[in-house]
Amino acid sequence: MTTPSGHTEAVRATSVINTTVKDRDGNKLGDVEDIVLDKLSNNIMFAVLSFGGFLGIGEKYHPLPWELLDYDEDDDAYVVELTKEQLQAAPADSIEELTRDDGIRYRDLAYNYYKTPRYWDSATH
Repeated sequence: MTTPSGHTEAVRATSVINTTVKDRDGNKLGDVEDIVLDKLSNNIMFAVLSFGGFLGIGEKYHPLPWELLDYDEDDDAYVVELTKEQLQAAPADSIEELTRDDGIRYRDLAYNYYKTPRYWDSATH
C-alpha cells in the first residue's frame, strides 16, 4: 500500500537509520540516528536526528516528530521544513536523556517546539 505521496506505508527501521536529513534547499542537517517507538500506542514517538559536532564530538541529538520527515527518493534523504537555526534552538540531549523515563519528556518538548499535532491525544478521542 502507498501513502497519498506515493510512499509505502511500511518502512523498515534499518532503512531509516543513518539516512541523511536535509533542509528544503538541499543542505545536510544531520542523519537519522535512531527511532523511538511508543509501544503503548503503536506509534513512532520520534526520530532521533544527530546534528552538529564533528566525527561524533560535540554532536547533539534532537527528537523530531516523525511527520516532519518527508522522504525524497531521488535524493535518498529525508527533507524537513526546518532551518539550521531552528534545529540549534530545538530540544536536544544525549540519546540516553532523550529516552529516559520512556521518552515522554522529550516527546512533549519536541511536539510543543515544532507545534506538531499530538498523536497520543487523537488516539484517545
